[in-house]
Amino acid sequence: MRVFLLVFGVGVVLVMLIAGKRGDLSRRSPIEIFPDMDRQLKLRPQTPNSFFPNGLSSQLPPPGTVAQTGPMRVAGREVYPHQDDPVNTGRLPGTTNFVELNPLPVTAQLLARGRERYTIYCAPCHGATGDGNGITKKIGAMAVVASLHDKRIVELPDGDIFNTITHGKNLMGAYGPQIPIEDRWAIVAYVRALQLSRLGSVEDLPADLRAKLK
Repeated sequence: MRVFLLVFGVGVVLVMLIAGKRGDLSRRSPIEIFPDMDRQLKLRPQTPNSFFPNGLSSQLPPPGTVAQTGPMRVAGREVYPHQDDPVNTGRLPGTTNFVELNPLPVTAQLLARGRERYTIYCAPCHGATGDGNGITKKIGAMAVVASLHDKRIVELPDGDIFNTITHGKNLMGAYGPQIPIEDRWAIVAYVRALQLSRLGSVEDLPADLRAKLK
């Protein structure tokens, strides 16, 4: 019994001594039973190293490397997700300039798809006609919603509208993760149709249709 009490007492003293030193400052590295990979071998960007033959830690991918995800078929052609292509970015390749016109052929099928996607993702805020009076504004969830018929938006390049849908702007969140690329361009086409329905004139119609109206 005495031996047990002696061992127990010594153990208590050791624990108290170790615990009491936890708050002390020291220049020596602490004793780590489980380092949890806090420190490990790694290569810091832009620093010399001897691992790669050229002595650089930052390496470009081998020529011809493509994204792991395969190409998408957009408008009948293959486009890789990270390719610098107007279909992906809404910009002219190698520049920050937005493309003026929708790179996808504007067909009745594309407009129908755009109307469907617009109704799901855009109409709650911008309204069914694009006037900015959607349900979120009516219930006070969004104090300010842009009208898609404002002159500023009407004069934007198609690529700029695509970029806003993709990345968001001001209070509008990014819809790129939810809406596929082709559907974003379909929405752009339908937005243009909404604008034309309000801002267009009889002179914009073909001659045969103007004659029917008269």
